[in-house]
Amino acid sequence: MTGPDLIKIKNEYANKIRNQARSGFVTVDVHMGTCGIAAGAQKILDTLQNEMEKLETDNVKVRGTGCAGFCSMEPMITVYFPKQPPVKYGNLNTKKALEIFYSHVLGGHVKTDYAISQGLEKPQIR
Repeated sequence: MTGPDLIKIKNEYANKIRNQARSGFVTVDVHMGTCGIAAGAQKILDTLQNEMEKLETDNVKVRGTGCAGFCSMEPMITVYFPKQPPVKYGNLNTKKALEIFYSHVLGGHVKTDYAISQGLEKPQIR
């Protein structure tokens, strides 16, 4: 795979995320870099996916993504809510992740107790 191939994949991904946000999808990224996995991100991903199966929601997408670059705050998730700045949450466990899921993802209310940033992320094209 070449550099231009990787740039093309990145741009396609950024466009996909933008389109989902415009269409009303709520996206929850569970950061699954090495440090995230070591800190328990896999349990959080599994918990959120299980909750999604129980609820049968059709406008929420939970997915594992790469490193967020803030190892000391792992495990982390980022919530992309339509027409709102993304919110990154850190130092999570499964209980906190479920609180965020019900409060923010399903209820639309940012869980400020666990938020570490808001509005600092967006799909970028460089």
